[in-house]
Order: sequence, then structure tokens, then C-alpha cells
Amino acid sequence: MGCDELGMAMNWPDFREPLLLWTCLLAVPAYFLVRAPLGRLRFSALSLWPRRHASWRVRMAWLPAGLLAGGVVLLGVALAGPRLPGGMVRERREGIAIMMVMDLSGSMAALDMSTEQLERTRLDAVKEIFIDFVQGTDGGLSGRPDDAIGLISFARYADTSCPLTLDHASLVSIARDLEIVRSRAEDGTALGDALGLAVERLRESKARSRVAILLTDGVSNTGVEAPLDAAKVAASQGIKVYTVGVGSIGFAPVRVEDPFSGRSVLRQVPVDVDEPTLEEIARMTGGVFFRATDARALAQVYEEIDALEKTEIHEERFVLYRELFELTTAAALVLVGLGWLLGASVFRRLP
Repeated sequence: MGCDELGMAMNWPDFREPLLLWTCLLAVPAYFLVRAPLGRLRFSALSLWPRRHASWRVRMAWLPAGLLAGGVVLLGVALAGPRLPGGMVRERREGIAIMMVMDLSGSMAALDMSTEQLERTRLDAVKEIFIDFVQGTDGGLSGRPDDAIGLISFARYADTSCPLTLDHASLVSIARDLEIVRSRAEDGTALGDALGLAVERLRESKARSRVAILLTDGVSNTGVEAPLDAAKVAASQGIKVYTVGVGSIGFAPVRVEDPFSGRSVLRQVPVDVDEPTLEEIARMTGGVFFRATDARALAQVYEEIDALEKTEIHEERFVLYRELFELTTAAALVLVGLGWLLGASVFRRLP
């Protein structure tokens, strides 16, 4: 659950020994030394010197000395050790193992998570915000691309809908297909069994941090394992549990079919959330208990969990250099050699 990203950025050349660049100033005396006259001829009057236009050789007489001076400059640059840096950043991410434990009991059909524009059940809102938590949004949720995330669904029975995976596209597809249980024989809230199954799945992970998000809108009323017993096991394994109580308490609207007319009607049904048990589970495991009575509050819950459980990022910076002293030295020797050759042939001077 880690990845490496390399980024290269080209910069201006720098020097290993920049103080040696002062040797480039030797080019000035070298130029005037080469240009110094070799001898003199004395004439009694300038009128005795033949008058004619200066030839190209005379006009370019400075060239050998200039080439030699340029070679001295390049030798000074070579001594300073020119190099071309390339910045390299290695980023290693250590992901978190997160197991989402989602209630599918009949009470999740309550419509108190609806907005003015859209009627939706508690489960619809929970699935939508969970998918945003996994993938990220343009607003508050950054997404969890480096984390292994799994999904436990439960009502009377707990089931591993999706094991821990980095294939978040498949996870999201599975989450979208979850439905509230329809059979009375499958309805219920096996809170302890669901948490126990999540702990068992997280125990198999080698992630540095393991987290369960337990979301329910009811009271534990079935199952083999007691919720607090499952919390003890989670605490012994170093698994942190965030608990989320969803929905209002008292009564909530539920859409049902009128047995006389066959039409869909809204009815107020009693609902309850076992806040003390959820608070104790969070306290025992080092997590946090959240209460979400509407869709906006539920989104804020996931934003807070997203902020609390950050993926650890290790950044190491290296600088790789391409040495240029060989090219600079070769260019200096070419200039010095060319200047000497021209001075000894085309621009040769006689006393």
C-alpha cells in the first residue's frame, strides 16, 4: 500500500567549486600578453610608411589572442566543476486499512435524510457520502486513493460485501448495489457480529493503521457477539473504531404501501439509536462517536474522519548532477589550439 512518484525538474547549471571561477580573470593578461608587439622598426617620419587600406588580416589580428583568452576562460570554468542539476523527488505513501460497517436493517428506509429537492432513504444518503469519501469530491473530501478499504453490511446477519481492496471502482460498484433487507426473517441489528467481522478482516491487514467506521441507526437486538465484547477485541488489536449514529430519534417518515388503496404513503414510525453503546465502543478503541441527524451532518462526519485519518506521506529529495567539466575542458583546448594554430600560420607576425 505504497507508491513511488518521481518528478524531474531541470535547473540552471551550477558549480562544485564556484570560487575557482576567479581564475577566468587570467584571460585578461593572457590576451594582452599574446597581443604584445614582438619588435619595433623606427622611421624618421610617418610619411615614409606606405599608405594603403588595412587588409582583413590586420583587421582580424586580434583573433588568435581572443581565442586563447576564451580558452583560458573555459579552463577556469572547467576547474570550477560545472554541472547540470536535475531535481528528483521520491514520494512514498503509506495507506490505511479502513473497514466500513454499514447497517442495512429496515429502519434505514426512513426518509429523514431527504433534501428539499430529493427524497432519499437513510441508506441512499449513507451510500452516496461513503462513495464520496472513497473517491473524493470537489469540496471537502479528498478521497482515499492509497488506502485499502472494505465493506461489511449487516442486519440480522453480518456479511463481507467487499474485502479490503485498492480496487475502489469495484468497491464503489458493490456499495451502489446494496439494498435494505426486505425479509422480516433477515431484519434486525447485529451490531456486535458486524463489528467482530470487521475486526477479523482488519486483523489480516499489515497496514500501519487500521480503522473501522461503524454506522447504524438502531439498537443492537440480535446476533451472537455483544457489541462491547467486539470492541474489546478491536482495542486489543489496536483497531480504532469510529461510530456513527444516523437519523433522528423518536419518529421518522417511512414510505409504505397502503393496504387498502395500494398507493405509496408516508407514515411516521418509531426509531431509536443506541448512543451510549456507540459512545462506549468509540471510547474503548480510541475512536470518536459522531451523531448525524441529516445529510449535511453525515457529510461533515466523513469530512472529520477524513481529516483525522490522514495517509502518511514520506518525501525524500535527491539531486542528481550531470557533470560538464569534460565538455568545457574539451572546448577550452579547441579554442587554445585554434588560437595557437592561427597565430602560427595565417596571423603570424614578424619582428
